[in-house]
Amino acid sequence: MDDLPLNDLDAFTAIARERSFRAAARKRGVSASSLSDSLRRLEERVGVRLLNRTTRSVTPTEAGQRLLERLAPALGEVSQALQQLDTFRDSPSGTLRLNVPIIAVRLFLPDIANRFLKRYPQISLEIVGEDTFVDVLAAGYDAGIRYDERLEQDMIAVPIGPRRQRYITAASPDYLERRGLPRHPRELLEHDCIRHRFLTSGALAWEFERGADTLTIMPKGPIIANAIEMEVSAAVAGLGVIRTFEELMLPAIESGSLVPILEEWVTEFSGPFLYYASGRHMPAALRAFVDFVREEQRRGG
Repeated sequence: MDDLPLNDLDAFTAIARERSFRAAARKRGVSASSLSDSLRRLEERVGVRLLNRTTRSVTPTEAGQRLLERLAPALGEVSQALQQLDTFRDSPSGTLRLNVPIIAVRLFLPDIANRFLKRYPQISLEIVGEDTFVDVLAAGYDAGIRYDERLEQDMIAVPIGPRRQRYITAASPDYLERRGLPRHPRELLEHDCIRHRFLTSGALAWEFERGADTLTIMPKGPIIANAIEMEVSAAVAGLGVIRTFEELMLPAIESGSLVPILEEWVTEFSGPFLYYASGRHMPAALRAFVDFVREEQRRGG
């Protein structure tokens, strides 16, 4: 067992985590067939079946699950040890894996990422946008972007992107002409509303603020989606009232396709943060990104 190839162990870990040869291959930047070959060699070498494979699923066997639990932290240590060598390079290199909310991908992260990669061409960014609020470290990411109410304990948070954002409410002129103008959030209970759905928590209640007053309602309507393009399109088509980030609706508002309503009940909140674990070795690529983001904030970028 002393001469087990590290690449084969890493391939097994990737497949077991992703529960898919194709997904693991995309993440590793290799072919699915090469991962299959690595797994076959490893199983032949240890003499134990590690993964159950069908045409629809890939799941660890009991032996495979036990190996994964012990192997993943060890491979993480190896990866960190190799990443430390980046500090001896003239320019940081390596892969930086980020887990971010969809709103970050749509509003501000692309510009930051593009400028960062131009400065550090030897670094590659792997960005996964989702609204599932995963444990970034357990899922194999180096860092994540979250809003303050979602930040986990024992994490270092660095401001990134806009520092203040607003939730506003709007509807199309056609809808308002047909259904009337709501003048209080409670009146939305009598209206069709277009809601956003998070994969982990479902459709959330709508929260409103006016000075010291706060109000929460659970609206109803014809559409619940986790795709903002679908939601804004439905609102422009006159299917209902929408409430979301102001930035996402500005083009439609500026064109007159949507009209802001309940403007006294706009909810303002602090912007997002880049966060990562404290008390752990920071890979060179992550250190470079953190420093870059801090520099951008100082310059008002």
